Amino acid sequence: MIKKTLFVYNSLNLFHILNEIKENFYFELEYIDKKNHKKIDFKQYENYLIISTNFDEKIKNCTIIENLPKKITKLVEIINLSFLKKQFKNQSEHKIRKYTLDLNSRKIYFENKSLNLTEKESDLILFINSLKRADLKKIQKTVWSHSNDLETHTVETHIYRLRKKND
Repeated sequence: MIKKTLFVYNSLNLFHILNEIKENFYFELEYIDKKNHKKIDFKQYENYLIISTNFDEKIKNCTIIENLPKKITKLVEIINLSFLKKQFKNQSEHKIRKYTLDLNSRKIYFENKSLNLTEKESDLILFINSLKRADLKKIQKTVWSHSNDLETHTVETHIYRLRKKND
């Protein structure tokens, strides 16, 4: 299981509330403030979430918990849902060289441009990217579940359509 870390940003009251019941959580709990936030290398954390009671434009992807006090169960529910949303987003985005492939929206992004893809186009891109060398029969079998002896131009047609989308 991936270790989860919850950072409470610049809100000691919220941190103390959560710290009192932390044995019920499935995540680590840490406090950060404006000073030590800049020192933390968030890349070392597999799955983390930052929460705060007030908005700070310097903190990206922060979940704001407003109107404290809340019921503890509601607060924990908000935290768990935020972890799930972040995990879902992270699992759907794939970096492929200079591109980002989003499987949820079925779009591929490069800088400020995007292309809509079909499910098979997304599967094809992911499969080809996973191999050093892609052979036609292997693509047909894995992506389309075709038998090796089937004569079809499905792969070529999809690659042709992908290239046309880029024009």
